[in-house]
Amino acid sequence: MTTRHRLGPRRDPAVDTAVLDAARGLLVENGYAATSIDAIAARAGVSRPAIYRRWPSKAHLIAQAVFPDVGSAQTAADLIGEIRKVIRGTIQLFGSPETRAAMPGLMTEMRQDATLYEKLSARLDSPTRAELGEFLAEQPRRAGLDPDTLLDTIAGAALFAMCIRDVEDLDGFAESLEDLLLYGIVGRRPD
Repeated sequence: MTTRHRLGPRRDPAVDTAVLDAARGLLVENGYAATSIDAIAARAGVSRPAIYRRWPSKAHLIAQAVFPDVGSAQTAADLIGEIRKVIRGTIQLFGSPETRAAMPGLMTEMRQDATLYEKLSARLDSPTRAELGEFLAEQPRRAGLDPDTLLDTIAGAALFAMCIRDVEDLDGFAESLEDLLLYGIVGRRPD
């Protein structure tokens, strides 16, 4: 007796990989606006319906292509380590060529499609906000410091630097942002 898959044909992970790779390549070559579902399908060697069975829109596909799940592989030892980890990870995320190309279009799409924002938030920033909140809760003298504001500051600075100013020195920018957030404008780094 043969067992049938009740939910229809099984998804081929090779198709997902080919589509996501094609999307990343086209973004870098052509930018967000010129990266179409037809172009992605042609490069990946799949049909439009194969793409739309997996993603409801171009924006959802692009978001998955440029923003992997960012679950914490490592736990920082302390608040300073956690902030440094978040800064470096965020700059690395926004600093890739495909993310730089995708962000202007994705920002517009997220304003129009709440489900896209919710999916990205669940994968990208909600886990990080929770981790920052846990570290901040352990710091009595930091009571009242909002993890949302802290992450918004880091992400906003990284987004602007990578996607608007087009900063190339990722390490230099990360060090500068760390100094600002960890030691303030008039404070100084401990020796």
